[in-house]
Amino acid sequence: MRILVVCGAGASSTFVAQRVQRAAHDRGLRYSASAGTVRSLPNDLFETDIVLVGPHLGSELEWIRQDAATRGVRVVLLPEDVFTDLTGTRTLALVDEATSARESADTV
Repeated sequence: MRILVVCGAGASSTFVAQRVQRAAHDRGLRYSASAGTVRSLPNDLFETDIVLVGPHLGSELEWIRQDAATRGVRVVLLPEDVFTDLTGTRTLALVDEATSARESADTV
């Protein structure tokens, strides 16, 4: 699973990506997490399975979803308190939830 965390400039997304990467590693999951920006998103989508969007980018969520959908990439808007998730476990749970929802929809 390739996870991309997107924010405006890439700074806050770096912290979230590092934390979710560590949480996945601690669970024995072979996930990779990286940080990106809205500007780099069109290129980054080619190597991404799921995009975690910073809460401050809610106004751009619709076009991000549209762009990601053309490549079969899932998109999750992160909650306002995502930066307080110091272990990355709550953020990883959002990835798990989105993955499970997608797999359930694919089997229906």
